[in-house]
Amino acid sequence: MSKSLLGIEQIQELLPHRYPILLVDRILELGEDHILGEKLVSSNEPVLRGHFPGRPVFPGVLLLEALAQTACIWAIRQRAGSPSLQPALLGIDNARFRRPVVPGDVVQLHVHLERQRGTMYRFRGEARVEGELAADAKIMAAFVPWEESN
Repeated sequence: MSKSLLGIEQIQELLPHRYPILLVDRILELGEDHILGEKLVSSNEPVLRGHFPGRPVFPGVLLLEALAQTACIWAIRQRAGSPSLQPALLGIDNARFRRPVVPGDVVQLHVHLERQRGTMYRFRGEARVEGELAADAKIMAAFVPWEESN
């Protein structure tokens, strides 16, 4: 079992996401310009009931969301700032899906900072299973005003 730097409780303190859309289970590394997270894909994932019956495949768009959430964790940890500012996804470029992700897979979420300008960030993300590339993309995010609504 991998030793976690941040567990689910610490991740929930950083991100506003909650089950079933919180897609990062733990953070293993947090460096100056990179972060490594993990998503444990369970056969109990609600989305797998319909994607696809009899041959469950974790949706590629959710792999991209997991990479984006991992990038946001890095940005929040690097930027000690106001809780009224939260990172928001601005865009995904050059997304490619290389192999299916299925129940039982442990997806490693490798995210590297490519550029930061002010409150805007560009990352390169790779989702890997047992070292094999499953998906990759460029991720753009920025800190924006955040007000919680009831």
